[in-house]
Amino acid sequence: MNNEISSLKPGITMKRRVGSVIATAWFAFLGVIVIFPVFAGLLASFRPGTELIRRGLSINLDVSTMTLGNYIYLFSGNADSVKYFNWFKNSMILTLVSVALTLMICFFVAYGLSMYDFKLKNLLFFLVIATMMVPFEILMLPLYQEMISLKLIDTSAGVILPGLCAASTIFFFRQYLITMPKELLDAGRIDGATEYGICIKIMLPITKPAFAAMAILCAMGAWNNMLWPMLVFRSAEKFTLPIGLNTLLTPYGNNYDVLIAGSMFGIIPIFVIFLMFQSYFIDGMTTGAVKG
Repeated sequence: MNNEISSLKPGITMKRRVGSVIATAWFAFLGVIVIFPVFAGLLASFRPGTELIRRGLSINLDVSTMTLGNYIYLFSGNADSVKYFNWFKNSMILTLVSVALTLMICFFVAYGLSMYDFKLKNLLFFLVIATMMVPFEILMLPLYQEMISLKLIDTSAGVILPGLCAASTIFFFRQYLITMPKELLDAGRIDGATEYGICIKIMLPITKPAFAAMAILCAMGAWNNMLWPMLVFRSAEKFTLPIGLNTLLTPYGNNYDVLIAGSMFGIIPIFVIFLMFQSYFIDGMTTGAVKG
């Protein structure tokens, strides 16, 4: 019997190696597809506008046509660069505030839906999930009318408030929290902790991987959000980066070179956020938060 098993092992090992090679090749191919537009945009940001109009986005590396002029113009302190950094600052503030409030509110809602039993609990969770099936385009007009009635048009609060209770974020936190043993709550109560103390001091720290994953996703959504801020904001000095970059394209002139350079520089904050939270995310996915 041992001889038969040992004779099967080389075949099984070979199949695993072949499967691993195929999977690696497939994901490498997908990685190239994802990186291609970013790399093409990075090269385009070092080309003058005339070159972009003539050739478009490409990965042909022609050093003779590459220049730092787009970035020098963007950071030189002229009127356009002042506008750009104002847009950048507005996006940073809105993203940080939106992500912080969204994570905390959604965590508390998910905590109540996962750790406590009460009447209509499942119905409430179903209603939360049901909102994910409604396209934002349908909600725009009612939300816009609500912002008018609350006098929040042309304010940062008008942009942030409608997205604070995100159904997808609540669902993610709830699915993560239901894997936690409820004995943790009982242990906290025995030690004399209040319900708020159990939530803040016990449950919140062990959900760092969930917070890290959702911080990345929420930050990407808030940073790239263009439609809703464009409806709410009226003053040019309050424009976010996506809206501001869009104003560079006009019937009287298209500053594609500055637009692409500004877009490439605008990727940096999301990249930094990913680097900040990836250790928590990877650690949580590999080791788990609780061992029962």
